[in-house]
Amino acid sequence: MGKKSVKKVVLAYSGGLDTSVILKWLQETYNCEVVTFTADIGQGEEVEPAREKALKLGIKPENIFIEDLREEFVRDFVFPMFRANAIYEGEYLLGTSIARPLIAKRQVEIAKLTGADAVSHGATGKGNDQVRFEIGYLALNPDLTIIAPWREWDLNSREKLLKFAQEHDIPIEKHGKKSPYSMDANLLHISYEGGILEDPWSEPEEDMWRWTNSPQNAPDKPEYIEIEYEKGDPIAINGVKMTPAKILETLNEYGNTHGIGRVDIVENRFVGMKSRGCYETPGGTIMLKAHRAIESITLDREEAHLKDELMPRYAKLIYNGFWFAPEREMLQAAIDKTQENVNGTVRLKLYKGNVTVVGRKSPNSLFNPEYSTFEEDSVYNQKDAEGFIKLNALRFIIEGKARKG
Repeated sequence: MGKKSVKKVVLAYSGGLDTSVILKWLQETYNCEVVTFTADIGQGEEVEPAREKALKLGIKPENIFIEDLREEFVRDFVFPMFRANAIYEGEYLLGTSIARPLIAKRQVEIAKLTGADAVSHGATGKGNDQVRFEIGYLALNPDLTIIAPWREWDLNSREKLLKFAQEHDIPIEKHGKKSPYSMDANLLHISYEGGILEDPWSEPEEDMWRWTNSPQNAPDKPEYIEIEYEKGDPIAINGVKMTPAKILETLNEYGNTHGIGRVDIVENRFVGMKSRGCYETPGGTIMLKAHRAIESITLDREEAHLKDELMPRYAKLIYNGFWFAPEREMLQAAIDKTQENVNGTVRLKLYKGNVTVVGRKSPNSLFNPEYSTFEEDSVYNQKDAEGFIKLNALRFIIEGKARKG
């Protein structure tokens, strides 16, 4: 079966080896015009060099899109996810997963803007990202042709990619010794896969970690911070109002200093295999702890418990790439409804890899000292508990009598 005819394709382009090779490969294989899209989502690298590289590879200036999406990323993707306290398989805070739908969304928008009839990405045929990108494309514009080079070409090693780059005069920057890990970063996290991590028994080398202090080397003195919440989202740190991206950036700085947010997990990929990955999510780890703390005094018991029951399903949808699915939007509407009174301030102690909640207050607090006190009170009749217990045990009482009979 031959390749579908393509006139113009929007490529998710980082400017690195893989996507630069993909750019030239698309031009040669599909004989099409290429539009490059580079998103700044807080990965900590300069994105403007991607423009110069794209120009060198023959891309027209009007077909080069470099955009700062940090605020949109945190406001419209990270914060809604954290309202749900989403965590995949007990540990993963979904740092890579939550960035893919934003990139896919913007690629589809640029395709419409430029009249492109195709989109392309650099994800491999083994990973989750191909699913996340492509489900996003199909949800937003199913008429676009999707080109996934790693599922088509035979350039399946770094040596072959470098040879292709050399043969096609693709400039490859030298940055000293190449990291043995496959890494992905954005404002929420940085991930590491491959290398010695492919042996789940091998401990990661300390110099692998890029963002955080080792907890052993973190400051010997704890640091206290306060996070203010409004409708489930953090809006200020230590009394200073900030934008969503600045909130996360600032919490990352605190987390990095105190060695917070490192995890080493073996996760179940959507495509079927298990994968070992290490993650640094400093600000996100602090946010999760703080959000659960403010919810603990502002949510009704059954509301909170039902929300916790829904969370694994919500997290799985994001991990598997179903951000734009109607069931995720339905769950989001329910979650956002619970956040209407999640207002107040949480005080946290940061110390050597740990985040400890040491205070929480809210104008919408459901914590009532008159009822909760262990001292004498005038609002709670302890004798009422007897009937409560008997009614809840009634089925056991009936069963017990039947067995005696």
